[in-house]
Amino acid sequence: MIGPYVLPDDVFDALAAGAGGRPAVLLLLRARRSRNLLLLRRALDGPCGRAVEPAADLLAGVERVAPGAARSVIDGPAFGTWAARTLRDCPAHHRGECAGRDLAALAVLAAVRAARPARVTVPVREGRLRLPGLGTVTGLGETPEALVVVEAPAGAEGVPGTSAGSCRVRVLTAAGERVLPRDPSRPGHGWQPVAVLDARHRGLTLRLPLETAAPELPALETASAGPAAWQDLLRQAWELLVDNHPRRAEELAAGLNGIVPLPAPARGVASATSRHAFGTVLTSWPADPERLALTLLHEFQHSKLSALTDLVTLYEPGGRPRLYAPWRPDPRPPGGLLQGIYAHLGDLAFWQERSGSRHGPAQADAAWRLAQTRAHVERGLTEAASHVRLTALGTRFLERLARTVRDGDRGGTGAGDGSGGERLARAVARVQAGDEAVWRLRWAAVDDAGTERLAALWRAGRPAGPLPAEDVRAATGAVAGPGPEFGRWAARQRGAERARPAREAADAVLAAPDRAQGWAELAAAAAEEDRPGADVLRARTELVRDLCVRLTARQPATPPDTARPRPPDLLALAAWLANTAVGPDPSGGGPAADAAMPPGGVPPGPPDPLALAAWPADPAVGPDPSGGGPAADAAMPPGGVPPDPLALAAWLAGTAVGPDTPGAGPAADEEEAVQGAPQARGAHPARGPGHAGRGEPPEAGPAPGPPSGDGLAVPAESGSAQAPMEPARSPGPDPAADEGPVAPAPPGPGEGPTAGAEPGGGGTPGQKTGVSMSQNARSPLAKTSATG
Repeated sequence: MIGPYVLPDDVFDALAAGAGGRPAVLLLLRARRSRNLLLLRRALDGPCGRAVEPAADLLAGVERVAPGAARSVIDGPAFGTWAARTLRDCPAHHRGECAGRDLAALAVLAAVRAARPARVTVPVREGRLRLPGLGTVTGLGETPEALVVVEAPAGAEGVPGTSAGSCRVRVLTAAGERVLPRDPSRPGHGWQPVAVLDARHRGLTLRLPLETAAPELPALETASAGPAAWQDLLRQAWELLVDNHPRRAEELAAGLNGIVPLPAPARGVASATSRHAFGTVLTSWPADPERLALTLLHEFQHSKLSALTDLVTLYEPGGRPRLYAPWRPDPRPPGGLLQGIYAHLGDLAFWQERSGSRHGPAQADAAWRLAQTRAHVERGLTEAASHVRLTALGTRFLERLARTVRDGDRGGTGAGDGSGGERLARAVARVQAGDEAVWRLRWAAVDDAGTERLAALWRAGRPAGPLPAEDVRAATGAVAGPGPEFGRWAARQRGAERARPAREAADAVLAAPDRAQGWAELAAAAAEEDRPGADVLRARTELVRDLCVRLTARQPATPPDTARPRPPDLLALAAWLANTAVGPDPSGGGPAADAAMPPGGVPPGPPDPLALAAWPADPAVGPDPSGGGPAADAAMPPGGVPPDPLALAAWLAGTAVGPDTPGAGPAADEEEAVQGAPQARGAHPARGPGHAGRGEPPEAGPAPGPPSGDGLAVPAESGSAQAPMEPARSPGPDPAADEGPVAPAPPGPGEGPTAGAEPGGGGTPGQKTGVSMSQNARSPLAKTSATG
């Protein structure tokens, strides 16, 4: 029966707080199953339908006799990724190599689990026949496909507990026949099984296939860390999770469905999640139980948010397309930023517990990681509040998330009280300020016209006015971290009492303006000393550097024998950029707050309008500097052409408009390249109201009206995969989804597992298909999706 899914208020709020519990995970799992069935229906109705149909018929037959076996495949690691690839970018469905044919391999798994006889053709690629959940047949040569025959004893079909080892699986090709071992978990000649890892502790059981046979997921031989090593590591990690994070362990037991081993990076751990494979964790060998436990918590947060955004819309299109995320070396789309914030809630809970239960150096390390993770989440919240077009539900989601961060902070960080805790906080802040400055130098593009305008205003002693708009370049391919120099500097901060003096750091930057590390030190020092312009040095580093280079360069009209201009004081330059009401000292030494003040300290009054009108009419009369009347000794404007008095009055009244060529009026069109007045940044959800930003376009607020009906309509299954249903049209792949893992950077102090692919869930409203009539229909979270 088709009906709506309803996401109750308390479940939504529990998920937004970071956890949710087992009931919330089971609801998300049912919703994802319905989504996968819709994708199957779309594949059957699309150009790949003929290739999909035989396997879909087998799945439907299995579902009739053994619904659990069919659901285990539809919920499994490979189904969602198969469906997404088939619908999105099937490479060759017109040439008989359609990706839809890979569904046959999943149907074999369902038939074996249900002990249902079957005959189905499965593609062979590079001499390998991959059967997800079972294993890989190797050495099949150049044959393009194989006929897989599942034989089961009479009376075993659909009977729970009888399928394991009761089926005989034969693989027939033009070269001959292969028979798989009766127990498919045992290796054999030309057979590499998928190992199943099993961990039990205090009544909670976790069973995860070590998936190496899924065609749509990365495959890796497990020889370097075989199933026995993974089994032992998972057992220890599971004991740690059950003992210290029991509620999250219940979530993992309900929702995790597989581990896909990844190649090990040069250093650290690489981990990732596909938004289409709910509950599947991709990770390299973690080497210790603590790292594996943390990886499972982190990556399962990604799965939860991806499934949640099938049901609700947290943000709308628009806003900045590429944003800063302090845990990543590359720019992130809005969905990716939200994913990272949410995943780090798992890290926050993990290090909160570890910092309170450890002692000595281990406790200090956990306290550092906790403080760093909290700073990352808070900075991500600020970025999202400022630059993501959140819906009403998205705002509520982040506010509840921020409350979790604040509550954890009040509960104690494990960093210690007094000077020790303050020193740790300062060290983390230095590293974060330096990281953002280096990120800006790497990714932010400079507006040449806007920067040249600022250089001219500085030279003329005028206020900076609004800063040029920000622009961040897109990343392509794998992205490494900021480099070993930054890593060494960041490591030193952990033991440093305070930053390098800002004045000393500024002098070092002028000596080597192309050295990114110098700018990191300057941004960190300015922030720690609370210098005017510290925010500009951190959040517009590329602008300050480019402006410094321009002010130091020789002007084209300068005679060749003239010395280069004296470099500007970088601290003064940043303060000038941060304050539009203050012009620079003509000497270049700093802001001239009193530069416009006449001798004696009395500010000038407004000009006399009659005297101002008479002044251009009489070449012998100029304005009195006091503003009171004409001055007989004032000089005539160059060229003898009097200026337009109205334009001149406007120029004198407004410091934001400069004079054009003599007599032509104010250069209003010159200022059009400078964006509008600075906008206020969004309030920091975790800390309260933020500071004023520079040169940022106004953000549109959340869409008005009740938020219900924003989610993707996800009808549930109606008894069979063959049941006729009209699926809601998918909004298409999220641009942030399924990005490859980032090339791991040399780990800085306190780095946890490398956050791999952070899919950017949701954000695109789905098609409305009805109104929930349940008792929760009045809830703003009553969504038009389905319940099974």
